[in-house]
Formats: sequence, structure tokens, C-alpha cells
Amino acid sequence: MRLRNFWLAAVLSCTTSLAHAAGLKVFQIPADAEGPAIKVAEWSPCAVPAGTVTLGPFALPAVRDCPVAGDKLPLIVVSHGFGGTSLVHHDTAEVLADAGFIVVALNHPDDTASNPDKERSLAALASRPTDIKRLIDYMLHKAPDAAKIDPERIGFFGFSRGGYTGLGLAGASPDLPALKARCGDPTGAQCGRIDPSWAPPAPSLHEPRIKAYVIADPLSSVFPTKETLQGVSAPIALWGSEFGGDGVAPADVARVAADLPGHPALHVVPGANHFAFLTVCPPELAKAAPEICADPPGFDRAAFHKAFDAEVVAFFKTQLAPKPAD
Repeated sequence: MRLRNFWLAAVLSCTTSLAHAAGLKVFQIPADAEGPAIKVAEWSPCAVPAGTVTLGPFALPAVRDCPVAGDKLPLIVVSHGFGGTSLVHHDTAEVLADAGFIVVALNHPDDTASNPDKERSLAALASRPTDIKRLIDYMLHKAPDAAKIDPERIGFFGFSRGGYTGLGLAGASPDLPALKARCGDPTGAQCGRIDPSWAPPAPSLHEPRIKAYVIADPLSSVFPTKETLQGVSAPIALWGSEFGGDGVAPADVARVAADLPGHPALHVVPGANHFAFLTVCPPELAKAAPEICADPPGFDRAAFHKAFDAEVVAFFKTQLAPKPAD
């Protein structure tokens, strides 16, 4: 992807000037027996008035290293798509933080712009749920803000491969061998950018600590039958683009919606392609990566994100509301 250098610069370079209401921290989870180091961005409620944090091409409305305002706050974990980074959904993270959530977005080590050697392998799919489990473990037990988090109120936001990750964590059973069999030609429309090299799937995907999910345009071909989705019981807000893209077909997303237990409503975004769920690109990035940043004629990504982010906040506020005291 041509946007790789920009996403990487956004993660590795950090300068601060004037900002807004969301606190922002950038840190790394150390490597351990479960996997390599993980780079993370954290947004949180902040009582300090306006400022701007510049990360690579992005000017983010945030306050660097602002103390978390509030206690026993819900946690939202954000999982990017193919070759993405922790910043590709920053507007959604900022709005959630302003609404009282702590939000953490990671670079999946095997599937990020900073690691192009691995992102085309099926290992990049198999390792993703473990990345999320390690991130939650760190945030609840080792992070400086661990005491600020309510461990009973954890949600998940995932786009594209991140949507696949969320469905697996919710209890679905991806069929990676079947995906490999269909991907003899990695340029095929159904397989998109997936290389057919084999890696064993993670032994356990389900993450019961996550109580609610927002899933946007998920990679759905890893769930080829209704049976692969029957383990899902958590509430899901499922979103899809009208036109799809990057290996995600609208018909596959519609099939997932129909096959999930409870048949969650599928919110189809009219006039949108797959990448409409990514944040609005700054001019430098839009020029370098029009395939990611450009939208179909008549579609306003900025206007869509204002409405979409509000819907995401409303869903998580409802699903992760504090339990009444006994």
C-alpha cells in the first residue's frame, strides 16, 4: 500500500502544539511469551482545555499525556484493517473519549504498515485475537491508567480485518483452512490481498471480557457457513458499505448479518465504499493514497463520520451502561 509510509510516520513521530478535549498517550506493550511488542495509542477524557497533537501527517485534537478525568470508566478496544495503524480511526476514538470512554487502538504486529513482510500471510489473521487479549490484559493490570477502568464494561470496535477479529472474539469460529483453499490466486476478488501461505489459527478466540461490539465492513469470507457464527451471543452493531472493496463484498457482509444469532440489523451506508470507515485523510495523505482516501462522487466522508461516530457512542453508552448498585 502506498499509504504505508504515512501510517508509519504517524505512529513513530510525535510533536505537540495547541489541542481539544481528548487526552492522548502513545506507548508500547513489551514483548512476552505470547507475542512481540505492541504499539498503542490511548485516548481518554481530559479536563485540560484545547490543544493539538501532531503525529506524522495528522493534526489530532487532543492533549498529550493528559491525566484521565473520571473513575471506573468503560474501555473500548479498536482493531484496524489490513496494513492500518492505531490512528486510522482517530476521530471515532476522540469522540468516544470526549463521551467518557477510555479508548485504546493498537498496531497489530503481524498486520500493520510497519511490518509489510508479514501482513500478507494468514499468520496476520491468526495472531490478531491474541493481540487483543494481550492489550486488554495490559490495560487492566499493568497500564498506568488501569485503576481508572471498569473491567466489567469493555467494548470493541473493528473494521475490515478488525471486524473479522471482533467476530472471532465474540465467539465465531473462522475457517482459515477453507480460506486458504479459496485463495490459490491471491489476486482474486474474494481473497483480496490475502497470501495463501499457511499459519495455524489461534487455539482460542473467544474473549468474554468484551461485552459489546461495533463491527464495520468485516472480512467475512473467513466465516463461510452459518455454523461458523453460532457461538456469538454479545450485542453487535454491524455496519457495511454499499459498494465494499479491498476483498470485502457487500453480499458477504449481508450474509453474516443474516446468519448471526439474533440477526442484528445491518446498517448499510449509501454511496460508501469500504474505506469510508477510515478517518478523513489529511491533504498530504489524500494526495499520496487516493485509493484509500477518495470516495465515490457525492459521498461526504466528513459528514458521514459525524453521524457514524455519534451512533457508535450511543451504542456503547447503552450496552456498557453502569450496572445499578445492589
